[in-house]
Amino acid sequence: MIAQEIKPFQTTFAVPLHCGNCVQDVSGAVNKLDGVLKIEADLKNQLVFIEGTAAPSTIVSAIESTGRDAILRGSGRSNTAGVCILETHADVKDPVKGLARMVEVGNGMTLIDLTIQGLTPGTYQATVRERGDISEGARSTGGIWEAIKTLGGWQQSRGAFGEIKVGKDGRGNAFLDKPFSIWEVIGRSMVVSKEAEHSFARNDPDTLVGVIARSAGVWDNDKTVCSCSGKTVWEERKEQQSRGML
Repeated sequence: MIAQEIKPFQTTFAVPLHCGNCVQDVSGAVNKLDGVLKIEADLKNQLVFIEGTAAPSTIVSAIESTGRDAILRGSGRSNTAGVCILETHADVKDPVKGLARMVEVGNGMTLIDLTIQGLTPGTYQATVRERGDISEGARSTGGIWEAIKTLGGWQQSRGAFGEIKVGKDGRGNAFLDKPFSIWEVIGRSMVVSKEAEHSFARNDPDTLVGVIARSAGVWDNDKTVCSCSGKTVWEERKEQQSRGML
């Protein structure tokens, strides 16, 4: 199969910006990334808009390298973005171990920006499952989405996203492109595990699972304070980081 060229998409980030020098610092760091085509900043609302093909996680890292925090506020057009919080269902102190961001870039092609941490080193497999039932962790998610059993075993399917390698520091990142539309996977679950099992007999600390939900498009998320907790997005960010969110 010939790989499809990744089309540029838009992402927006909340970034503490106080002056023109802040904008220059952030723009300079982000412009060093491959695939960045355009950067715009809104000082009043402390937002940065970026167009290109760079992974959102690498953009966050670039902004953080300037000494500033960054929160992804939206990606892609309305109804074309998804997110999945990944956690282990084993009995551990900090269950949240990763995050998958997804954005559909057209023609049924979706990009997946997957980051995980706190796992043992090795090669992991990311798969979308038939069901969104995570009440028993990976055990209740069903088989791999659209997998077909043949005499030779389980045939590769759209639900098999690919590999993510975790280093000695327990961290891993993968930027993948797969032929599906966001609406096809909303409500399904994602599993990240060292084994690409069709079903799981048990939950272990290195097997992560989460439900795929809709995420805000670039122009959909104007929240500055959480309506349920009254916290600002920055307070929410610190709380998420303390739980292992990236």
